[in-house]
Amino acid sequence: MATTADYGLGPNAFPRGWFMIAVAADVSSTPQAVHFFGKEMVLYRGKGSGRPILLDAFCPHMRVHIAKNTTSYIVRDGMQVEGDSIRCPAHGWRYNSKGQCDDIPYSTHGIPKSACLKSYTVEERAGCIFMWHDMEGGAPDFDLPALSEWDRTGEGWVRWTPDHLGTLPIHPQEILDNMSDIAHFAPVHGSTGTVYFENVYDGPIMRQRFGSGHRTLVDSEALLETDTWYTGPGILLCRMEGKHPSLMMICNTPVKDGEVLVWFAVMAKTADNHQPTCEEAAIARAYHESGLAAFAQDFELWQHKEPAISVLQIPDDGPFHKGRIWYRQFFHPRARAAEFQARVNGSHVTLRGKGEVMQVA
Repeated sequence: MATTADYGLGPNAFPRGWFMIAVAADVSSTPQAVHFFGKEMVLYRGKGSGRPILLDAFCPHMRVHIAKNTTSYIVRDGMQVEGDSIRCPAHGWRYNSKGQCDDIPYSTHGIPKSACLKSYTVEERAGCIFMWHDMEGGAPDFDLPALSEWDRTGEGWVRWTPDHLGTLPIHPQEILDNMSDIAHFAPVHGSTGTVYFENVYDGPIMRQRFGSGHRTLVDSEALLETDTWYTGPGILLCRMEGKHPSLMMICNTPVKDGEVLVWFAVMAKTADNHQPTCEEAAIARAYHESGLAAFAQDFELWQHKEPAISVLQIPDDGPFHKGRIWYRQFFHPRARAAEFQARVNGSHVTLRGKGEVMQVA
């Protein structure tokens, strides 16, 4: 298993950005232990606000794990979550949604100033829970994708149900490399007659525009045109037009340095400006399954490969080096992000469409 240091990505072991940490429907007022970025955390939904809340998991009093308990009477009697606050199952110390201890039931001497847990910025969007991670502790410096299709069911969009695909024993760098990898489409996905392939770098966004046949997703004779982009290092979206426009999402979130957790989801517009029927929803599910089949072709390669610390690149490969430079901005202090962006911002066309220069929007 290779680490961030092995790839020479930067001084921070984990990247800055927005990352998926749960399916929203799976998060309730019952605290659950989650492990991301090499840390134990506790995730729960506040009873007062209904908002998801994410805190570090170990109570500073005696380092008890707040979420890993079923036998304490605080837990058994349903007293652990009060409003948006949560109590340690060992001694009942209570922490609010900002991680500050606001009650010690037996204390006659107040609350120590150091009695606090780290809290994280969390957003619930499109049926998913996302967290902002920054080893410098800064506020978000770029936005989550809008994912507005989630709220457009009246226009015919069918909401996704994300699949949790488990962990991959690879550094996310290996997953990001796919954005530059024109040469894998034919042998892996059965792409035929590729007519264009372009990467566009714009600050925290890396884009891939691609047009080709694709035996897994469409008829081998049909042209599949995709617009795929990363918003930061952890959220990939892919828009596909056609009879039923669709939006695919793939999220990778570091569990520890060199290991990621992966989710996959697809939304599709299968009805014409009305709430989709059961039959139309089934079409969207079929789109999800075909997209998952295509992603599984990549997933199998990642499960069994060795780390490509240095790509043995040839001129006909895509711009792996540019993608890796773009990725480094998230492993350095944000004050240096513009430096890495300046080195790659703009368009890199690997294959031009029918001899024409691709136009960048």
